[in-house]
Amino acid sequence: MEGVGWIGAIIIGGLAGWIAQAITGANTNLWLNIILGILGAIVANALLSIVGISFAGWIGNLIAGVIGAVILIAIVRAVRGRA
Repeated sequence: MEGVGWIGAIIIGGLAGWIAQAITGANTNLWLNIILGILGAIVANALLSIVGISFAGWIGNLIAGVIGAVILIAIVRAVRGRA
């Protein structure tokens, strides 16, 4: 999350994780929402940069965080379902 600082990354991560939780129906707490949102933004930005799409600023990172967090939740559910 470039250009938003640590506090901004935590706020955006929490919001992105919370939105992803609402979309997927996951049952996660605040700390996991923050982690999912931050890691989700990193994952989504990496994946989308491959196709030439990049997000910047607060809103862009929020969108990337939601997309990435949804992807991460789906991966965890797929792994848990098989285990």
